[in-house]
Amino acid sequence: MRIDSSSCPQGSESSLTVYEQFIRDFRFRLADDDETKRRVYALRYEIYCEELCYEEPAERFDKVEKDEYDERSLHCLIEHRQSGKAAGCMRLVLPDQRTSQVSGRLPIQSHGSQSLNHATLHPERLPDENICEVSRLAISRDFRKARHTEALAQNALRFSEQELRCFPLILIGLFLATYALVGLTHRPHVFAMMEPRLAKLLSRSGFNFTKVGETIEFHGKRSAYYINQRNAEEEMNAELVPLYSYVQQQLGPQLQAAQAKGYPALELGTV
Repeated sequence: MRIDSSSCPQGSESSLTVYEQFIRDFRFRLADDDETKRRVYALRYEIYCEELCYEEPAERFDKVEKDEYDERSLHCLIEHRQSGKAAGCMRLVLPDQRTSQVSGRLPIQSHGSQSLNHATLHPERLPDENICEVSRLAISRDFRKARHTEALAQNALRFSEQELRCFPLILIGLFLATYALVGLTHRPHVFAMMEPRLAKLLSRSGFNFTKVGETIEFHGKRSAYYINQRNAEEEMNAELVPLYSYVQQQLGPQLQAAQAKGYPALELGTV
């Protein structure tokens, strides 16, 4: 069954499930043009440069955060329908199959290679055409429920309690977008560098990451993790399946259109 915002019940907000509310309030956009990519980079600047001070901005005056991996990445933006604001973003980095140089590796190989200690689940032991890395997840301060009082004081956005209750799904939505893009590009082996507590949180939704590296200090405690996209689809909580179908339905046609017009990252290898 196809699920989109128009298929959600048209009753009062209070009659909607949290998943239906999320589908009604948010859309998923593949950043396949310069303007949408700039919105992704601007959101990353807000979180990684201004709020967390993790990264030095690539272009301070333009207030964007980007790096050498962005040209070979698929970028996804979660957009709030009513306001048009960017709520969250993520990227899927693909290895450059045209070169065996360090510059063509995944970020996890460049920045955490010494910590990778799993006997088999290692990027260098898997085919380049089957691997990818999810990174640069960011959620706007305006859409983090724990901080909505501060956010409301800073801008004109006004959210109902029903809208606020689905904001925690933005993080889950970013990972569902990851699995959708991974499946659509036929790259089942997904790596990520993240906090152990995030891996534990995601396991509650059925996303069971395997730790494949020692914990290191990198903007706090971080470890390398791996998940197989096919297993993730099979093991995710049943209540998430309709939302996952919605994400696939949104991103599938966008990815096809991006391929048709020559999305740079997709030209690095067979999709």
